[in-house]
Amino acid sequence: MVIETDVLVVGSGPAGSVAAKYAAERGVKVTMIEMRDAVGTPVRCGELMPSVKEIAEMFPKLSDVDSLFDVPANLVCRDVESIRLVDPKGKVRQFPFTGYTTDRDRFDQYHADAAVRAGAELVTGCRFKGAYGGTARTSQGEISYKVIIGADGPNSLVAKSLGLPSNRNCYPAVTAQAEGDFDPAVQMFFGRIAPGAYGWIIPKKGVANVGIGFSPRFSNGTLREYMDRFVEMHNLKLITPMKGKYVPSEGPIQRTVSGNCLLAGDAAGVVMPVNGGGIPQAMITGRMAGVAAAENILNGTPLSSYEREWRDVLYKPLRIAANNKKLADTFAFRSDRSTALCMGILGTRRMGKLIRCKHLFP
Repeated sequence: MVIETDVLVVGSGPAGSVAAKYAAERGVKVTMIEMRDAVGTPVRCGELMPSVKEIAEMFPKLSDVDSLFDVPANLVCRDVESIRLVDPKGKVRQFPFTGYTTDRDRFDQYHADAAVRAGAELVTGCRFKGAYGGTARTSQGEISYKVIIGADGPNSLVAKSLGLPSNRNCYPAVTAQAEGDFDPAVQMFFGRIAPGAYGWIIPKKGVANVGIGFSPRFSNGTLREYMDRFVEMHNLKLITPMKGKYVPSEGPIQRTVSGNCLLAGDAAGVVMPVNGGGIPQAMITGRMAGVAAAENILNGTPLSSYEREWRDVLYKPLRIAANNKKLADTFAFRSDRSTALCMGILGTRRMGKLIRCKHLFP
């Protein structure tokens, strides 16, 4: 296979599909490649989406929020009303938080289909292997491009191939589904059950996504051991196999533009360091990257405009979150006692600010 295209998008997750859609809508030729045979599978995600209201409050400089995050009602599995934080002593702190859970496979497929309807070409089972001089090597042949968008996850091969920074200190995590009826609250459990991170129970219809993440710096066991302990502690009945993933933990990488390459989503590190959430930021950077790529091809607009735009909208909240995470690493995550003490000092209101990427004080 030999393909010539204007914009090559590597990865068909929310960042890649949204980028492909917005670039194609502007009339440039877009090719999106996905290494898996089916978009969105296997699912390795808590599948939580904050409401438009929550996203707008987290990122107040973001414009045109409603159109970006509008999805059909059938993609909403369960509305979420609150977040419940549980410290190592079992004390619960709960605050309102609106959003919904979805099926990530169907969610991703919906956005990939939207890109195709806009005119993008989707090639599945196509693995990116490297790039040189405006040509990408893939498992299905070479693809020449004018702009390439790396939306290929936290260990981006596009970034490595084209000299952009990689995410550092990605945290391992594992997730599965448990059957049962659960309250419409996201539950987050802190302490040695998930050292340096947290365990979660996120409700869906008749099931919940459950999982554990940890920091290798604070752990002394395997991810499977921590997950087994978590499942036993909460008397959960898993009905799907465990799936592992890596989550960026230090905030955005230093540069996301090099030559004719842009990085978006997890590849750019735009994940909330305090809770691992990344779908909204993936879609935000995807839209910006798609528009920037098209404007570069059609009007010669420098690709550096993409870096300025996403940093203006996302950088400050994500940097605040990264600094808050460093404080937690320094003071809270040393033991169960220190974790419970710090959560007690912060209290419910400030813990809510922590989750929402806000300054803790005043």
